[in-house]
Amino acid sequence: MKTKIVLAYSGGLDTTVIIPWLKENYDCDIVAVCVDVGQDADWKAIRKRALDTGAASCYVQDVKKEFVDNYLWPMLKSGAVYEDKYLLGTAIARPLIAKVLVDAARKEKAKAIAHGATGKGNDQIRFDLGIMAFAPDMEIIAPWRVWKLKSREDEIRYLRRRHIEAPVKRRDSYSRDDNLWHISHEGLELEDPANAPGYGRMLKMTVPPERAPVKGEHVEIEFERGIPVALNGDRLEGPALIAALNKIGGAHGVGLVDLVENRVVGMKSRGVYETPGGTILYYAHQELEHVCLDRQTYAFKRQAALKMGELIYGGLWFTPLREALSAFVDSTQKTVSGTVRLRLYRGNVISAGVTSPYSLYNASIASFATGDLYSHADSKGFVRLYGLPVLVRALMEKPARAAKAAELLAAGKTGSRSQGGKQAARGKKAADGSQRPVV
Repeated sequence: MKTKIVLAYSGGLDTTVIIPWLKENYDCDIVAVCVDVGQDADWKAIRKRALDTGAASCYVQDVKKEFVDNYLWPMLKSGAVYEDKYLLGTAIARPLIAKVLVDAARKEKAKAIAHGATGKGNDQIRFDLGIMAFAPDMEIIAPWRVWKLKSREDEIRYLRRRHIEAPVKRRDSYSRDDNLWHISHEGLELEDPANAPGYGRMLKMTVPPERAPVKGEHVEIEFERGIPVALNGDRLEGPALIAALNKIGGAHGVGLVDLVENRVVGMKSRGVYETPGGTILYYAHQELEHVCLDRQTYAFKRQAALKMGELIYGGLWFTPLREALSAFVDSTQKTVSGTVRLRLYRGNVISAGVTSPYSLYNASIASFATGDLYSHADSKGFVRLYGLPVLVRALMEKPARAAKAAELLAAGKTGSRSQGGKQAARGKKAADGSQRPVV
């Protein structure tokens, strides 16, 4: 029997090329594994393509619920964002895909796992580290790191020479990744940051904001312990809730990001991301945290979110630090329950009210009217103690300031006398008619 190689198969250009390339360079059978994390895919056609191009077998693993429950919701609760904009749609799916590939390789008794990530990208790191976390003994094959093909055009020519149809059109050959959370676009005009994105031919899930309806739309999202559980009063499972918000948000131009980011390998790259549902959920979750978390917890959680974003982006999901951060996040979410109302309008998400049984907002204290819990007179001592370092420093600097003021005053008087003499002299000359007065 031939040895087996498990291939992370999407049916896109890269993995379509990889099947014949593996067969030509390894004496092996290819087991194509499609991991369904909610991408818009015709799995029947993709499976047929895999078999037609030489795979010995191909199957689809549906992990949408696991993706939401064990990856998306922990990320959402953490508030992780990469470089202020990217909601980590591709990055968060890779650890789960790697885990599924390892399970498949063990089941098939495969000698290696192959993937189509390029040697310049982040996904090679995410896949490799995910595989290493569960199968440190497994060989990893990444053709982009060793073959002689240099571009997507080379890949298309490679397939044509073998009479294999390329699953891409030249005019629309963006490099895309999509799942339940988002769609990413790279390549073509995006390779020059000076170019505006060609949204008209690019976007799949979101309309440009200027084409969104003039009349906005309200949505209401209910959370339990930081997890969204209902949309507009209807309780929904995670995948269905995200799909519904993608449709609503996409229709209003929400969640469109154009970002030049720093890749893990050191270079900058540019991508356009469509994340309508995720953008709405992040906004709603943060609005709820504003009323449910105390100041210090919220502030420290924002710092943890930055680190969480770096870990997810860099493929470090299966690490002790990420697990520790998730444990901290879960502890903060015990009281993050309630309902958030939002208005969607031409690319904008606008708060329209939030309620929670755990709200720390107390009208009796916050109101301008004096209540029983807070006296305006109490603030005098607090402000003095709070500002004590400012007061002590000012007292320390007082002698030096006084000396400096005296010095400036003396210099000013000297300068005034000198200037006055000069002006008198000029005035005298003017009286004699020798020169005009200087004003």
